[in-house]
Amino acid sequence: MKDIQNLKDTRNVDIQKVGIKHIDVPLIIQRKNNSNQIVCAKARVNVSLPRDYKGTHMSRFVEVLNEWQDKNLLGVDIKGCLEKIIQNLDAESGELQFKFKYFIEKRSPVTDLPAQMAYDCTFEGRINNDNGYKFILGVEVPVTTLCPCSKEISDNGAHNQRAFITVKVSYDEDKHIWLEDLISLVESCASCPVYPLLKREDEKYVTEKAWDNPKFVEDVLRDVVVKLREHPVVNEFEVECEAFESIHNHSAWAYQRESKL
Repeated sequence: MKDIQNLKDTRNVDIQKVGIKHIDVPLIIQRKNNSNQIVCAKARVNVSLPRDYKGTHMSRFVEVLNEWQDKNLLGVDIKGCLEKIIQNLDAESGELQFKFKYFIEKRSPVTDLPAQMAYDCTFEGRINNDNGYKFILGVEVPVTTLCPCSKEISDNGAHNQRAFITVKVSYDEDKHIWLEDLISLVESCASCPVYPLLKREDEKYVTEKAWDNPKFVEDVLRDVVVKLREHPVVNEFEVECEAFESIHNHSAWAYQRESKL
């Protein structure tokens, strides 16, 4: 059968990224307690395409993902999976990203009742000729913030809101950061964490803790940045904080990206 994808292209355009996205795959996540969690992830995988090639071979992406799944290595060996994809497609660079929900048992702060809390997380591997392999770990953490200005100027009460802190970090291949530890670091920088289960005693605790710890998005961002600057493993990081304002029809937002290399 004639293979149209193998025909030559004459438009003189190298394509930086071409591939597939939104493919559902089961992913093995290694937990801090030495167990594994199997999650359903959305994968995006892409490679570079030289100007002479009309198209890439989409089926080869799925073939390698299935191969790693059969070996129970999908999520465990991202570098090896990406190297095989680049090899099979004769590419010079490539990226493999997984987006998934990671569940952690979280106990209510006063009554100590357990419930599962879901966090949106990402694993991403990148390979190119200039920088070699890079792994990026990402988390999105919901928190509570309480407005310092509102507390200062009001005789009674202060407005608070749910906020999301998104952090992406990269580090050397021989190092490791647990999702649990990165999430805990982020939550410690908010006015108060949020919980999946609260009784009345817990709600009182959360409300009062936020009242005693008011923060703008700038405060939250700076606190996260300071902790990541001091982290002995992190080489590069991005931090984003978005607060869904309860008294405005817009969000408050802050962003920072830094490299220690």
